[in-house]
Amino acid sequence: MRFPFSMLVIALVALVQGCVPVAVGTAVGTTAVVATDRRTTGTFVEDQNIELKVASRINERFRDQVNVSATSFNRLVLLTGEAPNETLKNEIGAVAKAVESVRDVVNDIQIAAPSSYGARSNDAYITSKVKARLLDAKTVTPNHIKVVTESGTVYLMGLVTQDEGKDAAEVASTTSGVRKVVKVFEYTN
Repeated sequence: MRFPFSMLVIALVALVQGCVPVAVGTAVGTTAVVATDRRTTGTFVEDQNIELKVASRINERFRDQVNVSATSFNRLVLLTGEAPNETLKNEIGAVAKAVESVRDVVNDIQIAAPSSYGARSNDAYITSKVKARLLDAKTVTPNHIKVVTESGTVYLMGLVTQDEGKDAAEVASTTSGVRKVVKVFEYTN
């Protein structure tokens, strides 16, 4: 059986974006990702730790009340998902900000009921399409950008030049299923 090229690209992008260190759990996998990242090795590892700590603290404190994801890039934490009210949204932001090494928090949690499994699956699919298109575009190195999708909104995080950020946003905005693109970039120039 022959797989389409786009499916291979999606699988490879998933590996490049951080699944390799988790799945393989070796220094070799981590080294391959870190070698092309603009963050220092220490910051790369710290971002992974921040994501785990923030997720753990949110889970401990809020359990099933919310559906929130925390993504860290260069110690900047992006919070996405749903909370039932503004008070919980703000409390979650404070919990994330209190985690050691967090530089700042972008709290884009929506006031809404938790999204369905189907909606989350669709978001994962959109993320994979954006990553594959970024890889095909060859204007941005995929390791320089993290792509997160929530309710059809694509968030782009990373250390990029102005041109790379513009190109990445253009690729994301022209991907089918994307409702909106939010740039959470830090610019290197």
